[in-house]
Amino acid sequence: MNIIPSISAFHRLLSLPEPKHPQVSVINLSESIFLDDEIWKGFTNRFYCVALKRDATGKMKYGQQHYDYDKGVLSFTAPNQVQYLDFHNMECGAGHLLIFHEDFMLSHPLAETISNFGFFSYAVNEALHLSEDEENDLIEILHKIDKECQHIDRHTQEIILSQIDLLLNYSNRFYERQFITRKNSNHQLLAKFEKFLNDYFDQDKPAEKGLLTVHIIAEAMNLSPNYLSDLLRIHTGQNTQQHIHEKLISRAKEKLSNTQLSVSEIAYILGFEHAQSFSTLFKKKTQMAPLEFRAKFKFN
Repeated sequence: MNIIPSISAFHRLLSLPEPKHPQVSVINLSESIFLDDEIWKGFTNRFYCVALKRDATGKMKYGQQHYDYDKGVLSFTAPNQVQYLDFHNMECGAGHLLIFHEDFMLSHPLAETISNFGFFSYAVNEALHLSEDEENDLIEILHKIDKECQHIDRHTQEIILSQIDLLLNYSNRFYERQFITRKNSNHQLLAKFEKFLNDYFDQDKPAEKGLLTVHIIAEAMNLSPNYLSDLLRIHTGQNTQQHIHEKLISRAKEKLSNTQLSVSEIAYILGFEHAQSFSTLFKKKTQMAPLEFRAKFKFN
């Protein structure tokens, strides 16, 4: 696997002069020329990337999915994620690329909080589609970052990272808008999610395949785990794991109240390897041990 180790190396691969700052750069895609190099057939890098693309040609593969460049599209990648570019005589069109090395955030709060921005783990086909006003808001921030890169002093890191944090928070807002405004497609996804959840338990798959996980559902729905969780959180107030736990507890209550199965047998049916893990989760969610619930239910 090819590794792009630095911002400077990335600039050279795009036929650009040295960056103004060694750990952060705002690249104008219209001024870039991607060298037709073997490195693009599979590479990772050591920096975060926020790409605002317009009218670009070519395809990007990220994970297992291809994504066609389009107008007003914002996408995110994090360090060490495998990427591919598939193009011949690629033309970048208009757009901007913000890249910043993970070391640039050292000793800054953003180093801890950046993991909260789930869209860095979204698949490329889950990119953010911007309105004209949203795009202008982000371009204004990118211009400020680019301007600040010319002033490397003791204030530079704080000022640039505060702008990056602002850009990421705006992106959170815009993604929530996208989740809400795409009602028809999202309602179909929610219905598909609910059906998969019910089918998994109705068809006794936990005993066969094990405990249901976020990754199993996301893969079945062709979505990234973070995108699915964020979509559910916006529309239902709960993420994927919370929905799984809710379904597990519901099915456990049915078994405890309607059958004579032991706790170990119920745990196995629900996909748990160990009955103690099931009992711990059940007590955490209901404030009662499984047998306490069974006794109370029968008493009532």
